[in-house]
Amino acid sequence: MSLGNNSAVTEFILLGLSADPHIQALLFVLFLVIYLQTLLGNLTLLLLIRADSSLHTPMYFFLSHLASLNLCFSSATVPKLLENLLSQNKTISVQGCLAQVFFLFESGSTEAFLLSVMAYDRYVAICHPLLYGQKISNKLCNGLVWGSWGLGFLDALINILPAMSLDFCKDQSIPHYSCELPSLFPLSCSDVSTNFTILLCSSLLNGLVTCVLIVFSYTLIVSTILSISSSSCRSKAFSTCSSHLTAVLLFYGSAFLRYFTPTSGSPLELVFSVLYGVVTPLVNPLIYSLKNNEVKAAVRRTLIKCLQYSGS
Repeated sequence: MSLGNNSAVTEFILLGLSADPHIQALLFVLFLVIYLQTLLGNLTLLLLIRADSSLHTPMYFFLSHLASLNLCFSSATVPKLLENLLSQNKTISVQGCLAQVFFLFESGSTEAFLLSVMAYDRYVAICHPLLYGQKISNKLCNGLVWGSWGLGFLDALINILPAMSLDFCKDQSIPHYSCELPSLFPLSCSDVSTNFTILLCSSLLNGLVTCVLIVFSYTLIVSTILSISSSSCRSKAFSTCSSHLTAVLLFYGSAFLRYFTPTSGSPLELVFSVLYGVVTPLVNPLIYSLKNNEVKAAVRRTLIKCLQYSGS
């Protein structure tokens, strides 16, 4: 990444979550456990979907990409956080900071688009079950998934390219454990009005479009479920989308709390940021595992196969 020629600052200082060495040691253990659990949970889900043929359906195809995004999202920030909790030198290069910003944009935007795609999948499954195989074809699944990745990449690109030309010549301290684009604006001695406008427009556009699509899909889903006369059928229909709805509420709820916190660097902002960037990737595979009978059955079948293979 090339930066402005007049940039006097070559690195930033991430102030992190605490300056107390004892608390930092505890936080290191906590976030290391969370990160390892995130890796284990999402990789297990990916391998399970690949290994069990009963999970070779559109919903689990989308879910496998969501698990990949969880890995990317968490890995963009947590390793650097762990390094800074152990080290006295809590710096990050400008290039490394911008790279972190790019991957956070890419992962977050792609996840928003993918969640709206999964909402459409649930809409077709519940509202048009007889036409599900026809409407949700393999070609459409691939197009929707790679379209989500492409739009996420485009969103990250249009935000990071203007940021690469910024000059940084003020306070180097970032009151956070990771680099986020809004945190860099106060540190720049360049005019950031264009950058801010691009960030605001892209965030509103992506957020509104994906939210509207999800709300519209679930309005139709709820209307269809309520029209079912049998309570057991209603319960079964709702269970098919409850995991996705939980993931949507967690993602958008934590994002809303994170980015609408008024005071930069406040303890509350850091808590919401951890919820959004660290806890959500950890919880997503648990949501789809603990609340999904198909996944639990696939886990049992896979374990039995592994035990039979090891015993032979």
